Amino acid sequence: MVQNEGARAMLYQNHRRSLLVTCLLSLMITGCNQDNPGDNGASGSSSVTDSVVSTEISMDSNDIAGTVSGPAGPEAGVWVIAETGEFETFYAKIVVSDDQGRFLIPDLPDAGYQVWVRGYGLLDSSRTLARPGATIDISVDTASSPLEAAQVYPAAYWYSMMGLPTEEELRNVDGGLNAYLTWMKNMGCVGCHQLGNKATRTIPESLGDFETHAEAWLRRVSSGQAGAGMVGQLTDRLNSIPFKYLGEWTERVAAGEYPASQPERPSGLERNAVITVRDWSTPTAYMHDLSGTDRRDPTVNGYGPLFGAPELSTDEFPILYPESNTSSYFVAPVRDADTPTTASTPPNAPSPYWGDQVIWDSQANAHNPMLDQDGRVWFTARVRGPENPDFCREGSDHPSAQLFPTSRTGRHLAVYEPDTGDYTFVDTCFSTHHLQFAYDDNNTLWTSGGGAVVGWLNTRQFLETGDTAASQGWSPLILDTNGNGRVDEWTEPDETQDPDKDMRVNAGFYAVMPNPADGSVWGSNAFGYPGSIVRFDPVSGLGEKYNVPLPGFGSRGADIDKNGVVWVSLGSGHLGAFDRSKCQGPLSGPTATGDHCPEGWSFYDLPGPGFEDLPDNSVESSYYTWVDQHNSLGLGEDVPIATGNLFDGVHAYVGGEFITLRVPYPLGFYTKGFEGRIDDIDAGWKGRGLWVPSGDRTPWLKEGGPGTKPLVVHMQMRPDPLAH
Repeated sequence: MVQNEGARAMLYQNHRRSLLVTCLLSLMITGCNQDNPGDNGASGSSSVTDSVVSTEISMDSNDIAGTVSGPAGPEAGVWVIAETGEFETFYAKIVVSDDQGRFLIPDLPDAGYQVWVRGYGLLDSSRTLARPGATIDISVDTASSPLEAAQVYPAAYWYSMMGLPTEEELRNVDGGLNAYLTWMKNMGCVGCHQLGNKATRTIPESLGDFETHAEAWLRRVSSGQAGAGMVGQLTDRLNSIPFKYLGEWTERVAAGEYPASQPERPSGLERNAVITVRDWSTPTAYMHDLSGTDRRDPTVNGYGPLFGAPELSTDEFPILYPESNTSSYFVAPVRDADTPTTASTPPNAPSPYWGDQVIWDSQANAHNPMLDQDGRVWFTARVRGPENPDFCREGSDHPSAQLFPTSRTGRHLAVYEPDTGDYTFVDTCFSTHHLQFAYDDNNTLWTSGGGAVVGWLNTRQFLETGDTAASQGWSPLILDTNGNGRVDEWTEPDETQDPDKDMRVNAGFYAVMPNPADGSVWGSNAFGYPGSIVRFDPVSGLGEKYNVPLPGFGSRGADIDKNGVVWVSLGSGHLGAFDRSKCQGPLSGPTATGDHCPEGWSFYDLPGPGFEDLPDNSVESSYYTWVDQHNSLGLGEDVPIATGNLFDGVHAYVGGEFITLRVPYPLGFYTKGFEGRIDDIDAGWKGRGLWVPSGDRTPWLKEGGPGTKPLVVHMQMRPDPLAH
């Protein structure tokens, strides 16, 4: 049953609805200046008029337009934010000023808005109440010091201040500094939340008193239901080395140090962005991902609802209705009552934000959703306990079980019918994580997360027959090292290679990518150094593996373009691209075991500064890359877009350079994945856009703090900064 979540709207930084109502009643639309109580202060003044501003701007009645000026004149490349608490969801729309300091915020729903400016080198402006149709002249003041200016920098600039361990300190870490960075960046710490935002570059007072910040960090990462995992990674995997450098970092910040480099203001295409921010779910939940369309045809479900996957946090799966700025949820069931719940893991130590409260409670543990061609929502979700049914196991007559039987799984599949509310379990013999539909008549759903196997579901057959066992299949990854072009006897991963046999490799799919060009299925291999990508041929059942060569390392989320080129986020600070057609040597045989095609790789430096001890590699810690195969954003087909996890947004690689689309408010936006949707193919830029959820496990670490909820951001690209 779908229920309305009924969460109250709230304005971040405590600008609540009461302020808007007070301003509306007392001043109507003539203007309401309110000092911003944010940490970097408020400045400047503004005025609202019913006439055009001094520099004429064409506008519609549902727009707000105007100019931004500082002490030296027009302020170009600054963000102008209009936010309101008059809807069920939080609502803010953000644009960037042009080279004359002009701005236009388009297509605002009727409400009273607080309009204000944030920009590099500036103090946040005071806030002015306006309604659509108004024009505003906003004045801003320059930040009084570099430290004051740095308060609104992306987390990357603060994170770059952290020192790095010496070779001697890393002597017992396999892979040395590169492996250390892999786990401190997108495979570990920044794989769950930012490092460098205000909440993480400072020590919360509620944590307690400690002689050193290193001790405080050990206590800090012990907090909450994820505490044991965080401590284990830093102590066991990295020999407790990070505590020294985390402690020195936050001590320097506390002493008043600030980043040595400064970000540039948005320019070029970056100024054409229109960013709309809403929220959903609850303050203790988080989203891993969302879906609102079919990847293969992004016109499916145009203007329709979006569906979230809250992973470990809750079984209340949120639904956002962007057209009405409302949200609801349904409670995802499980098939078996004894299905494990995340609530059985208590806080390892009290949280400085939630104390001993058990805030995560999920049996379904949904990781990712994906819409099919008819608008059904498929989830990678748990439906039962870990023990597999007999048809998965040794002795079964299932073809996949005869090849490679399985005994346990951690997550399965489910499908939700939005029109009826029906939720159907799909019991799989393989674990699931991410999921993608193939471009085939069976609408085959490919999944990652199976560990030793890659799994799939013939959704056409399943929907027609309901036969779970007959509709699914799985396979281990077998390299054709004997070169005979077929799967036959293989060596196991712990055995010596045999020239007369194939070789099985434990190269579990993390990302999964059906190739539109040839029907193969690719995967990225995460959580190992240096990382790799793999290819599976569903026809032959054979696999291929390609290790990431230096300077790249740390492969995580990846996607594929329509030409079959794989694009992957790397912990080395690169966007990697692999083109199999560039391989010069044999792709099977005894040497084709991973290092046989370095020439297929290309690397592109992600935006951002380097660490002070490693200045040539960006600290950016991209979690996932998605390829816009169908021009849903408007930057062109097959544009790779990487999550900008330390930049509050995404990085799109366009025409040989990156453009960064940042969410400047609330600070601390972090996403793990997104998708593009074309709501109306005839509506130009207004009918296209990316839907980007916040995906960090700690939404309370963003600007606004505890009480704020996970965000959903709509990113659109208009042809110029004043288009409406």
